[in-house]
Amino acid sequence: MFKDRVEAGQKLAEALEALGPFENPIVLALPRGGVPVGYEIARRLKAPLDVIIVRKLGAPFNEEFAIGALVEGEPERVVLNEEAIWRLGVGKEYLDAVVARERDELHRRQQRYRGTRTPLEHLAGKTVILVDDGIATGYTMKAALAAIREQNPAKIVVAVPVAPADVIPEMRRLADEVVVLEVPEPFWAVGAHYERFDQTSDEEVIDLLAKAKEA
Repeated sequence: MFKDRVEAGQKLAEALEALGPFENPIVLALPRGGVPVGYEIARRLKAPLDVIIVRKLGAPFNEEFAIGALVEGEPERVVLNEEAIWRLGVGKEYLDAVVARERDELHRRQQRYRGTRTPLEHLAGKTVILVDDGIATGYTMKAALAAIREQNPAKIVVAVPVAPADVIPEMRRLADEVVVLEVPEPFWAVGAHYERFDQTSDEEVIDLLAKAKEA
């Protein structure tokens, strides 16, 4: 159990520091909740901080359940949970609509957080530390990993405070290293493992990105 995202980031930073040093590191956080975690890591490792914007594709009648994810890039990439789509009987019309809606939100966040700049153009040869406040189904993380891998980084490290045991083997397959502090059993939801799990605002994301640049 973590007090909040700041404490989770500090503990994760300690674990990563023990693994290092990392060659030419960059911390990429999934907004919005991954940014306070990533800020603490970037500060401790003295690495640049940026965001990689991924949008979960929610299921009909339960938007918290991921049937896939959309990740920024050229072109943008859609990763689908084909088994869940088949099991829930999700049709093409619904999929097209949810992708279009999340693409609009992805573009809004790109403009607010970075303007026209994209971090995916500058990852070749770097150690990318990919951070979120936790993993549930893993589809947003998988989408981010696919986009990052195409840019030929030297190494990808997935770092999260909490995740269910069943997603870790897939993360290990897609990344070079995986750091998870807590693997609770049973796993209910990421927020259940924080005392305070308020929604991170756009303003907080923008502020932390600016502070990281000044450090």
